[in-house]
Amino acid sequence: MMVFGLIALIAGAASALMFASIVSGALISLVLICLAPLPLMLAAIAWGPFCGAIGGLVATLLIGGALSLPLALGYGLAIALPAWWLGHLAMLGRPLAADIAGTDADSVEWYPLGRILFWIAALATLLTAGSLFSLGSDASAISDALHRGFAKVFSMMGDTTVTESDPRVGLMVSVTPVLLAASHMTTLILNLWLAARVAAVSGRLHRPWPELSSTSLPPMTLVVLCVALAFSFFGGMTGILAVVVTTVLMMAYALVGFAVLHTITRDLANRAFWLASAYVIVFMFSVSLILLTVLGLADALFGVRERFLRNRQPPPLPTS
Repeated sequence: MMVFGLIALIAGAASALMFASIVSGALISLVLICLAPLPLMLAAIAWGPFCGAIGGLVATLLIGGALSLPLALGYGLAIALPAWWLGHLAMLGRPLAADIAGTDADSVEWYPLGRILFWIAALATLLTAGSLFSLGSDASAISDALHRGFAKVFSMMGDTTVTESDPRVGLMVSVTPVLLAASHMTTLILNLWLAARVAAVSGRLHRPWPELSSTSLPPMTLVVLCVALAFSFFGGMTGILAVVVTTVLMMAYALVGFAVLHTITRDLANRAFWLASAYVIVFMFSVSLILLTVLGLADALFGVRERFLRNRQPPPLPTS
């Protein structure tokens, strides 16, 4: 029990210290803030969700005492709570009935990876909405705040004063919801993957490493995406939030597209080369994510992986 409490204390202190680095003003603090959920996720995955919850509470109290209560509240809602919940879901499982054919009483059905991905998209949506509402209570107030902020940023970067009507300012304001949603989605996925890998390497991952190439989103995700895409043409906060939902779900289907790519390239002789090339292209040209999103959507609609695996020819028998 003492070791359990010590792990929770260390995880909470590490996460709080990473979050508090923002007061330094250094560029490295941006990286540390993005990785602030990592210690809590690791504690939740390796030592149980209660350990992650205690660590999050410790970190929130430390930030409240060292910085301010509003920052502590923001940390608790934006970092500690999502970290605990995703760590809990990653280790959530239920025993399979002993009478199911081919199973025994010790078999465990783990929470599907696709549902975890859907939860990540939901949390990224909530975090993005919270970030936007912190700037104003409606679309016009948020837009005005963003215009003022980006005008100041561009003025600091150049020798002349940039007005709020500058086209560059307008462009940044229009893409900010998309960039925020994508950054929250990426941060949550990266932290969960890193926490799981660290737990696996240290022998503290108490579930088999999931087969990432089999990841599939729940069927209702496609319906939610279609509804969000339709509402994204509306004005006001409805349109902004719909754009956010569309962004995170498109990213989720892009990840499914990666899973499809890993599946359909299994029989290629130079599979490693083609996969590496695909990752390099995506890294260098982010617009290529659209192709992976289309691949993920095609799999949801037409079952690309299922058709490929069903038509896959078995390897030839060895001849003597």
